[in-house]
Amino acid sequence: MNKKIILPAFMIMVLAQLYIPARMILDSENILAEGKEFMFKTAPIDPTDPFRGKYIVLTFDESSAQVSHSEEWYDGQPVFVSLTTDEKGFAKIESVLKDEPVDIEDYVNATIRYVAESDSFTNVSLAYPFDRFYMEESKAYDAELAYNEASLDSNQTTYALVSVRKGDAVVKDVLINGVPIREAAMNRRNSE
Repeated sequence: MNKKIILPAFMIMVLAQLYIPARMILDSENILAEGKEFMFKTAPIDPTDPFRGKYIVLTFDESSAQVSHSEEWYDGQPVFVSLTTDEKGFAKIESVLKDEPVDIEDYVNATIRYVAESDSFTNVSLAYPFDRFYMEESKAYDAELAYNEASLDSNQTTYALVSVRKGDAVVKDVLINGVPIREAAMNRRNSE
């Protein structure tokens, strides 16, 4: 093979491998810096398996909505979820749309998990792309225990702070009663 072709081809391959992850990181950082923050209240989860690897599996109270009964909805369908906040500042679904909104800024991309239809309404269960929060391995176990205890205690509030920008979303932090999960994990470890 011609050496004049191999070296430029190799350089292009190396640059592409550097560009793609760098672009993904920059996009996430841009969402965190310029996106609007929403507090998604988390729902209790099965306490026996909330961690897989080094992340917390997040489920949210606002993960289903009633939609127009006259339209076709199907499992796996990509949708756009328009957001607002409730009186306590937590994220609330305003509407679920099939087409990307042009006049709404506060929305996230989602997928329909399943559709439940009755004679009077259609309800869709939603899967958000931000259902995991990654952590350092050394803090993961204590964070898991703190999160489980708080999620199952109705007197405590657990939520994910999510930055949203034009459909894209990034989990900024998970909090228990306003305390970041990393800090709650350290407090739990120190109290033992």
